[in-house]
Amino acid sequence: MAEAHQAVAFQFTVTPDGIDLQLCHEALRQIYLSGLHSWKKRFIRFKNGVMTGVYPGSPAGFMVVVVSYMSYNKYKQLDPSLGLIANQRIVGGVLVGTGLWVTIIMIMRNVLKSLLSWHGWMHARHGSVSWSTRLWMVMKVFSGRKPMLYSFQNSLPRLPVPSVKDTCRRYLESVRALMDDEQYERMKGLTKDFEKNLGPKLQWYLKLKSWWASNYVSDWWEEYIYLRGRGPIMVNSNYYAMDFLYVFPTSIQAARAGNAIHAIMLYRRKLDRAQIKPLMLLHTIPMCSAQYERMFNTSRVPGVDTDILQHMNESKHIAVFHKGRFFKVWMFYDGRLLLPREIEQQMERILADKSEPLPGEENLAALTAGDRTPWARARETYFSRGKNKQSLDAIEKAAFFVTLDDTEQRFEPDNPVKSLDSYAKSLLHGKCYDRWFDKSFNLIVFKNGTMGLNAEHSWADAPIIGHLWEHVLSMDPVKLGYTEDGHCCGEPHPNLPGPQRLQWDIPAECQDTIQSSLTLARTLADDVDCHIFPFDDFGKGLIKKCRTSPDAFIQIALQLAHYRDKGKFCLTYEASMTRLFREGRTETVRSCTMETCAFVPATHLTPPRLKLLKMAAEKHQNMYRLAMTGQGIDRHLFCLYVVSKYLGEDSPFLKEVLSEPWRLSTSQTPLQQVELFDLVRHPEYVSSGGGFGPVADDGYGVSYIIVGENLINFHISSKHSSPETDSHRFGANIKQAMLDILDLFQLEKKAM
Repeated sequence: MAEAHQAVAFQFTVTPDGIDLQLCHEALRQIYLSGLHSWKKRFIRFKNGVMTGVYPGSPAGFMVVVVSYMSYNKYKQLDPSLGLIANQRIVGGVLVGTGLWVTIIMIMRNVLKSLLSWHGWMHARHGSVSWSTRLWMVMKVFSGRKPMLYSFQNSLPRLPVPSVKDTCRRYLESVRALMDDEQYERMKGLTKDFEKNLGPKLQWYLKLKSWWASNYVSDWWEEYIYLRGRGPIMVNSNYYAMDFLYVFPTSIQAARAGNAIHAIMLYRRKLDRAQIKPLMLLHTIPMCSAQYERMFNTSRVPGVDTDILQHMNESKHIAVFHKGRFFKVWMFYDGRLLLPREIEQQMERILADKSEPLPGEENLAALTAGDRTPWARARETYFSRGKNKQSLDAIEKAAFFVTLDDTEQRFEPDNPVKSLDSYAKSLLHGKCYDRWFDKSFNLIVFKNGTMGLNAEHSWADAPIIGHLWEHVLSMDPVKLGYTEDGHCCGEPHPNLPGPQRLQWDIPAECQDTIQSSLTLARTLADDVDCHIFPFDDFGKGLIKKCRTSPDAFIQIALQLAHYRDKGKFCLTYEASMTRLFREGRTETVRSCTMETCAFVPATHLTPPRLKLLKMAAEKHQNMYRLAMTGQGIDRHLFCLYVVSKYLGEDSPFLKEVLSEPWRLSTSQTPLQQVELFDLVRHPEYVSSGGGFGPVADDGYGVSYIIVGENLINFHISSKHSSPETDSHRFGANIKQAMLDILDLFQLEKKAM
């Protein structure tokens, strides 16, 4: 049984002689340390706010400007206040010097914003730097020194609104290969009508929003694509991240959880202090960091019509699930963060707890896996008061959620297909009641020490959680390490209070709702067909020898594989980021292009077909650049559609465009902190990457991660219920397509 602990600050007894007051010094000490920790955190946030607010200036620059200005005035015998202030040399010098310093900062910030708005560097050929790009790189002078995580936020440009004409032209180009002549002419007519009539009216409102809001897309994207969805977020929205592929640091579940949780909390501390370096393209161009703000202490709270994101500024505990019971585990003691061995000690106590789940408790989390409206109504009816509210608050206000899973998952060299497929399905949906899908992310630690993440999608995109996961994987086996017998380094704490078992009183009516959600979730989970395979025949090292973008190479291979799999092309979604702009999230690259469709079925000899391939790769790269620089199609059309709904205008063009299914949805998982992993000396420390569920009922979801020079991991998902799809068949087609495209370059002959 987990130890029940209550810290009592004082006790008193009424006696004939008066009140006998007995203070508990340990409890008072913990209160003092907790308050000290809170005030230190407030001070750090205030200091970071000041540093970020004046960037690219600095307090030191303020002193230099003011002292220099006052020295100049003294030398010239000038009165900066023009006689308005009595002690003019000091007070007037400080005031005018401050104004001069603020002016310099504003000039530098606006110059930096202008420089960041230029994206000509993207079109430079690899390995060459034009004179315009070299001149543009003067931005380093305006970028300040030692930027913090949010230093560049005020200097990032706003996402531009493309012209209606350009968007319509690119849309027609993107669907030409997918339509016959009659369908295309019909769509062309709808497009031209929209471009001339309704489009300009909707565009005016969108322009107005782009001038007023930080980003004209992100808030509507979050609300309408994610939070207003009433279907299950499990499988349909949440995604997962896997552990190392070949390395198993320890087989002790509690120890692996101890190191991982400690590493995550260290990351949160760096995040709170804004000590994480902003991600910089080419070590020069900053990307938006706004999505990091809600990584921790965040839950998606269900509503009848729309959900909301609840974020707490501070949370000192985590919520843990094990065999149907929920626990609250404090992460701080004696005014400090628990050490890995101490966290392992807490996990051991939970694993040793033999108590049974309370009625309705075991399957409670299934509410987060089913439809949103029943969950919202149940939450309002049964969890808005008493012990249920307190326990639910403990989960929703936790830093993050941990599942100590009672199954074993791992890559098995003797059974690679079945083991990885089972591992992926467990991370994606588990048993449908053993993950709290509403939390910003779940850390899942399996019985044999393997681990992974399940992340909610509305608050941020995959690269953000990927940044955290890279930190955890780099810390775990190397920097934190384990003892020879597999435990965390250090010693258990003799006086550490144990985890707190959460209490519930769930009535029969609520249990019926839970069971309904569980039934729906299990049907959805059982329908998912996952296939994960490491492609190690070659990697980006060999692809670069073909003088082709690795991403373009893989995307074209996916088109070839899909054509062989289904005998046709389909509308294809590839996620691209728009974080070069303030509060940017994603844009769509429509990677099924006319050039790709010309290459795939070609039966020419190698030289002509190779030319078609290079044209397709170049087209893909150009589209990716357009998406990254705010000139994509789909976010603009989405926002125009939202405006049309607000105005009560009906657009057959927009309605048809937004109803087109993405039967092939793809995404690359980027390795962002390459310096954390020395894959040359330690090639075994490769990540498996992560994946997501299929977007269309009759389509495929494909995620891939390019690891090192010689490995690409693919994650494929589809639905068993569709007669058109088979994830394992598609995986075989991808592998063959990759090999066939490489053969076109005839690298063996060139080497000879």
